[in-house]
Amino acid sequence: MLNDSSSWIGERIHPGQIEKYLDANGDDFIPDGVIAGQLASEECINAAGDKARVRDIIAKSLSIKTLAPDETATLLNVRDPEMWQEMEEAAGKVKKAVYDNRIVTFAPLYLSTACVNNCRYCGLRTDNQSVTHGVLSLDEVKSEIEVLAGKIGHKRLVVVYGEHPKSGIDYMVETIETIYKTRVPIPHRPGRDTAIRRVNVNAAPMTIEELTALGKAGLGTYQVFQETYHKETYKTLHPHTTLKGNYRWRLYCMHRALEAGIDDVGIGALFGLYDWRFDVMGLLYHSIELEKRFGIGPHTVSFPRLEPAENTPFISQSKYIVDDKDFRKALTVIRLSITHAGMILTARENAALRKSLIPLGITQTDASSNIGLGAYNKAKGREIQESTRQQFILGDTRSLDDVVREYAQMGYITSFCTAGYRCGRTGECIMDSLRTGAEGKFCKLNAVVTFREWLDDFATPETKAAGETVINKEIGELQEKVPKVFDTFMDYYNRTVNGERDLYF
Repeated sequence: MLNDSSSWIGERIHPGQIEKYLDANGDDFIPDGVIAGQLASEECINAAGDKARVRDIIAKSLSIKTLAPDETATLLNVRDPEMWQEMEEAAGKVKKAVYDNRIVTFAPLYLSTACVNNCRYCGLRTDNQSVTHGVLSLDEVKSEIEVLAGKIGHKRLVVVYGEHPKSGIDYMVETIETIYKTRVPIPHRPGRDTAIRRVNVNAAPMTIEELTALGKAGLGTYQVFQETYHKETYKTLHPHTTLKGNYRWRLYCMHRALEAGIDDVGIGALFGLYDWRFDVMGLLYHSIELEKRFGIGPHTVSFPRLEPAENTPFISQSKYIVDDKDFRKALTVIRLSITHAGMILTARENAALRKSLIPLGITQTDASSNIGLGAYNKAKGREIQESTRQQFILGDTRSLDDVVREYAQMGYITSFCTAGYRCGRTGECIMDSLRTGAEGKFCKLNAVVTFREWLDDFATPETKAAGETVINKEIGELQEKVPKVFDTFMDYYNRTVNGERDLYF
């Protein structure tokens, strides 16, 4: 490790910022026994075999309402292939109704790989000396942005921090501010520069006070994944002597974020640690709890799967590895259950599988991903991986240009828009807009303008041609669907064609 962190660890967890959220009996909102019972109940199993009942549940999803736990348990128990096909088609319709045909892209950027935790499944665990542990300097952060923004064309990042005193809240604030301030030239566009416009954060649970500071630094979405919601499994995977060993400190981190004024939060589970059906239910219970207490559900849901990692034998030994067929089912049920939320499919999965899963309701993916420490500047755009410098091995290292072209050929528009967050369309405001479908129409305007911008600044001729086809179709739809603002939209669009940048509604 980089230094002795024992004193820092001892000050991290504040019991009062857990207990304040517990119910009158001192319980949390994940009822392990109840969830297990719902998944195994005769009522849910019988309903799963009743096509009429399943179709009633699907109809509720199509009205963009969050499903009840017993309804989700019913869907998870469906065995009929015909009904799964109907569920998949409905999942695509839900996504279309809420988010239209937009796909948002981002890049993960690991700023620190030092960690005080010792999770059995993680390549960055503290006792794994086969992997490099370190923290980027501010100059090194700038070098990464030069590649991500200037050469690849990314507009949003998910920055990742290990839990360690060297990358605590002060470092987080400094690096976020550095990223936003860094403007870099576009190599093949003389006289033009660009920058990252949205920084999401994937980090360990923090106190309300730290989260308030993080919010002031301008973070976008705050992501923390519970890994598994099953308490006994969580306990066996995370030593009780480590910070991550405190299940409830992690479970209530989104409560603290929302209380701190961060109204854009992302939850997730790591499939492969326990029964995937249980963790789908855990994600639903988490969403319901946040909506009930704060009126705001999670903006995004993530569902990474275990992937190979250097010197991490647990991954091949887990009895809960999720195959592609069940992974597809998990994504379908998540989309039908938590209808308002964005769904993030990462480059852990291979390119062919990602392409096949997009129609199930995916709204965000990463591209040009490289998760080694300082890896973007080192790779210089090449597709390389070094197992001793990263948390796990990626399945899809294609360039952003390749991914954008594939999406365009599938009929999707890649959105580089970050306007909603800068205009205050977050929290309850965006939740209401998502459920009514208003956000999908509104964001399509910005999606087209930002896609035009990216195509002109970064796309290869082949990708630009594919993108033009999508843009022409989108403009035709906008003229029909939003006639009142169409002239204003075309003004923004034409100004973008003529070289203006970062125009948005």
